[in-house]
Amino acid sequence: MAKGMGGMMKQVQKMQKKMMQVQEELEQKRVEGSSGGGVVTVVANGRQDVLEIKISPDVVNPDDVEMLEDLILAAINQAQQRAQEMMQEEMGELTGGLQIPGLTM
Repeated sequence: MAKGMGGMMKQVQKMQKKMMQVQEELEQKRVEGSSGGGVVTVVANGRQDVLEIKISPDVVNPDDVEMLEDLILAAINQAQQRAQEMMQEEMGELTGGLQIPGLTM
């Protein structure tokens, strides 16, 4: 039984190492979210960190700041959703579809 446990621990360590590698790779990958037909664009990495926000000058209206705020939020949410989906896909390949409690980025 101890021999089986040692083999299992090696597998767990191997998976942990691979997970760390995937997380590092995700940090380098980029996804994009946009709103308003592309007037606001947000770029995030695979860890859902927002890296860039681009706003078309055409949408900047001092009399309607609320609309611009809504467009920015929508673009951020879309980029983060896409990053989450990418992370789940990458981790799903690693774990063979196993759901691991507490595995989030």
